[in-house]
Amino acid sequence: MIVSVPRRLFTVDEYYRMAAAGVFQPGERVELLDGEIVPMNPIGSPHAWCVTRPTEIFAPLVGRVRLRVQHPIRLHDRCEPEPDLALVRRSAPQDRHPSAADTLLIVEAADNSLRKDRGRKRAIYARARIPESWIVDLSGERVEIYRQPTARGYRLTSLARRGEIVSPLCTPDLDMDVSAILGDAAPAGPTAD
Repeated sequence: MIVSVPRRLFTVDEYYRMAAAGVFQPGERVELLDGEIVPMNPIGSPHAWCVTRPTEIFAPLVGRVRLRVQHPIRLHDRCEPEPDLALVRRSAPQDRHPSAADTLLIVEAADNSLRKDRGRKRAIYARARIPESWIVDLSGERVEIYRQPTARGYRLTSLARRGEIVSPLCTPDLDMDVSAILGDAAPAGPTAD
């Protein structure tokens, strides 16, 4: 006999009460995605540098937007992801985490998290109507750009590779070289003699 057990989904408030009660280990990296507490990968060196480089490139925008690095965005009562980088409106209230309406751009750095970033998280950002979402695909050496969110996903998808220039919708005057976002090219493997 197969018994179906319903999943228990959590609210953001319950999630915070669990953290306060010590349910999570110190330093344990988790995020709340559509009511489910999801583990996050440890931050390895390539991932950390992939967050640092765009943060430095976006730094001149401080004053026009707010830069949030690996901090929560509250999308609804059961969803509070922690994107690698988010540009939010300067006017976002500072007594709470920014909402979807406050968020202009999400950037996810993907090395070991590519499947989750492309699948579940991209869908969540589109449903929340985040105007633009980027995935920096380290292994593919490209930036995936998603625009025009709908309840079913993003309508527009484009890929930018090394040597190409990208600009966020919210700051079209900021030209970003994809090579600068990706960092040094991976060394070529050994060649046959």
